[in-house]
Amino acid sequence: MKHLLYFLAFITFPSFILAQSYQIKNFEMLKESLDSGKEVRAVIKYAKCKLIVDSLETEAPDATGGMMFNTFEYFAKMSINNPKAFVTTSETVLISHKRRGFVYNYVKIKIYEDNSVEITAKYLLPNTFEVVMDETFYSEINDGINDKGVWLYAR
Repeated sequence: MKHLLYFLAFITFPSFILAQSYQIKNFEMLKESLDSGKEVRAVIKYAKCKLIVDSLETEAPDATGGMMFNTFEYFAKMSINNPKAFVTTSETVLISHKRRGFVYNYVKIKIYEDNSVEITAKYLLPNTFEVVMDETFYSEINDGINDKGVWLYAR
């Protein structure tokens, strides 16, 4: 039994070393990572993004959010009448908000072939799906040099 445990530790240890994360620095790296089945996650520093609320640019909050690309879609240029290729992912989770009570927090990330990123964030009431908050953030993929607001990682 002791030898079996050593053997299992020996077999699984390299997988922990090889499964290290790396930063995705552009759209092509993102597409390659997704196409090869890698786990991709986004870390968004909202203060480094442009925030639009009710068609007006507003100061973005000093907040950070994160999201896995559990489900995504890729659309090639002009495949659905879109001028630029893009990858999109979204997620909805039920949260408890201090003023609104329980709301669905819907976030959609759309990343374009020119490395620009559009993030839609909405709060929806659980019973009616009425939108009680609607924000759109704009930024770019952070390439380690440009100081933009969207970091992408793969593993």
